[in-house]
Amino acid sequence: MSGVRDVCVIGLGLIGGSLLRAATAAGRTAFGATASEMDADAASRQGFDVTADVAVALRRAAKQDALVVLAVPLPAVEDVLRQVYEHASNCLLTDVTSVKGPVLDSVKRLAKWNKFVGGHPMAGSQESGWTATNPELFQGAAWVVCVEEDTDLRAWAEVAQLAIDVGAHVIPLPADSHDETVARISHLPHLFAAILATIGAQGGPLAMALAAGSFTDGTRVAQSRPDLVRAMTEGNRAALLPIVDEALGRLGATRGSLASTGGLAATINAGHEGAQTFLAGKNLQRAGVRVSLAADDARDGLIALGERGGRITAFDGDTAIGEVS
Repeated sequence: MSGVRDVCVIGLGLIGGSLLRAATAAGRTAFGATASEMDADAASRQGFDVTADVAVALRRAAKQDALVVLAVPLPAVEDVLRQVYEHASNCLLTDVTSVKGPVLDSVKRLAKWNKFVGGHPMAGSQESGWTATNPELFQGAAWVVCVEEDTDLRAWAEVAQLAIDVGAHVIPLPADSHDETVARISHLPHLFAAILATIGAQGGPLAMALAAGSFTDGTRVAQSRPDLVRAMTEGNRAALLPIVDEALGRLGATRGSLASTGGLAATINAGHEGAQTFLAGKNLQRAGVRVSLAADDARDGLIALGERGGRITAFDGDTAIGEVS
């Protein structure tokens, strides 16, 4: 692995701002930029090295050979990539966007001189903006760091090390595997939350007066900024559509059972088993694993580890150290 680079975070909302805080707390030299003068001012007042001029931050990143992190919503990625191309085409580049395929395509078109390693921390909340940031946000979180056929594994290791430094563990995956998986466990839940919140609200004041845990738990993420939810769900359209179809099939079967026999055992039992599987996964015994990044089959080894739910937790020179259940 190369020496530890400075970190330049472009975009200081919940994820980007939390990363700036966490990287600084971990002892990294970190600075950032945001198009929001309000967020830039708030961060600066708290002692962080931040500007409202993205170009200025990128020129500094180029001078310092920093790791540039794109932490802007998907619709803003291409504009920032054009600035990266103009001001920091020598820099190692990563991102924290919730959809990976479209970002990878944009990088290949607009920032092809940069070494790029896609990333996505599976952390967040329904809140947004600098005021929501938290340096502990990534503690114990899964952070996907993408491995493609042409990924430079030394660059990959640097991005993975940043994730580990701020408290996350790393799941190595290709962009397409990431996008299909988050369609199931993130993007579909956002759509369900929106539908549940809509149906509940249509019950009027009485429904809102009676709403309790099952409603609030099921609708929490519907409080997220609608433009951010639209960006990630619409941006992952290709992967999300078949998952929506799968969900509609199950809803249709549920309705059919309720209408014909009145019995919902199949739906409810399957859901209970799914929830138990999730909880059991938290307590599985894990075996240690080591992947030499110098090996000819290192990419295949990393992807195989990630697709089994394995994770990387540290590095020993050019060897990734992790665990798998």
